Amino acid sequence: MELQELRGLSTQSPSKILLLVMDGLGGLPREEGGLTELETANTPNLDALAAKSICGLHEPVGPGITPGSGPGHLALFGYDPLKFEFGRGVLEALGINFDLKKTDVAARGNFASKKDGLIVDRRAGRIDTESSSKLCELLQKNVSLPGVQAFVEPVKEHRFALVLRGEGLSDKLTETDPEKEGRPAPKVEALDPAAQRSADLANMFIEQAEKILAGHFPANFVMLRGFAKYPNIPTVQDIYGLRAAAVAAYPMYLRPI
Repeated sequence: MELQELRGLSTQSPSKILLLVMDGLGGLPREEGGLTELETANTPNLDALAAKSICGLHEPVGPGITPGSGPGHLALFGYDPLKFEFGRGVLEALGINFDLKKTDVAARGNFASKKDGLIVDRRAGRIDTESSSKLCELLQKNVSLPGVQAFVEPVKEHRFALVLRGEGLSDKLTETDPEKEGRPAPKVEALDPAAQRSADLANMFIEQAEKILAGHFPANFVMLRGFAKYPNIPTVQDIYGLRAAAVAAYPMYLRPI
């Protein structure tokens, strides 16, 4: 069903809805014919809640497709992740209530460990948020990019948000996470000729960050992924007429739309 049709069906009501997402709760038996973790566990509270609820399984994109956090959460609220596709950077920025402008380009950043030219830990040992916040402040004070403002904002643990603000920026950029340890981090490349300046600025940020973080192993390098601009997406309130609130363990999940 299209969002326009959903908007036409929504009506105001005093009722309240609680959507509880048990992400990652499923499992497989360790032995053939055995029980899963959930079947083995003693779950009286979950059992009582399930007895009063409408329960089900959800395939965010399609059978056999493991979605990223952005597509997965958009699909939970009825947005087709194949139509509303954008990088995770914008979700990181909005999740920490950063005042993202329509012309900004946001990226999700990881502090990482680099040795002998290779990424040896993609999450810098999962450094704590207090430590990464200090590193973000260090980068914010010392990075200088020509013609743009660079905002380096801590999110949680090894993750941060990078926002570039200026004229003529593009989010048509490749990512720098090699996805496996023991590999070099690739440079940002432009996916469109008009994005070349933005790619150069992103690479300049990474180069400057590496020099600034040289003495801060295991967090002596940064990787960027999910470049995105503010998407043009109707809100949950606009479509469903709901005033929503959220409880989540990670900031990004608070503002999927």
